[in-house]
Amino acid sequence: MPQRKLGKTTSHRKAMLSNMVTDFFRHERIETTLPKAKELRPFAEKLITTAKTNDLNARRKVLKVIKDKTVVSKLFDEIAPRFSERPGGYTRILKVYPRRGDASEKAIIELVE
Repeated sequence: MPQRKLGKTTSHRKAMLSNMVTDFFRHERIETTLPKAKELRPFAEKLITTAKTNDLNARRKVLKVIKDKTVVSKLFDEIAPRFSERPGGYTRILKVYPRRGDASEKAIIELVE
């Protein structure tokens, strides 16, 4: 499955997704543009699935992406146990008003209750 380039270089895109997923797990919902939200969704869902195993190897895999240890501990201690019975589909994307300056589509991505 080809990845959206989002008008960025590879290193910039990876850093941006890492920062976005860190903020996403910190606040459990973020507002961003629709293409970025669509790109963030599989990235975040894979991290939640990895965190559900809750072993040292999984924690190290997640720490490669999320550099903030407090967010990683929140993911393993609070977020992943919440979805232990759920086989997938941990996030929801809601379209909201277009941005005022350039009318780009905005979206809210959040964790499902």
